[in-house]
Amino acid sequence: MIVLDTTVLVYAVGANHPLALPARAVVEAVASGRLRATTTVEVIQEFVHVRARRRPRDDAAALGRQFATLLAPLISVGSDDLVAGLRLFEGSERLGAFDAVLAATAIARDADALVSADTAFAGIPGIQVLTLDGRALSERLS
Repeated sequence: MIVLDTTVLVYAVGANHPLALPARAVVEAVASGRLRATTTVEVIQEFVHVRARRRPRDDAAALGRQFATLLAPLISVGSDDLVAGLRLFEGSERLGAFDAVLAATAIARDADALVSADTAFAGIPGIQVLTLDGRALSERLS
């Protein structure tokens, strides 16, 4: 099972962008059953927030519900995940607090990988990070 970051969802339904095709390929692989993936409630919330900046709120909420259904069951983030994420945050100048907690949550759930467009995840011990524009993700999808 892989864990998806917000960037995957944003690019999958966004306007033309170089990362749109690989993001859509990830979502299509999940929808077809070729790839097992999930995410957290917080990622869905962040996606809806980002989407609603440029699109109507009902559009953002509808897509959020669709992603929540597609990626169910969603991971529940607990206080242990927060504490572990804050440790990751302290140890990395590049990693934001939200992403650190997501990474810690994926590690605690023994996820096979974390997929993101964000290169700040690179080098986190305990989890394979697949970037949307990377060869490893492309190979996994083929």
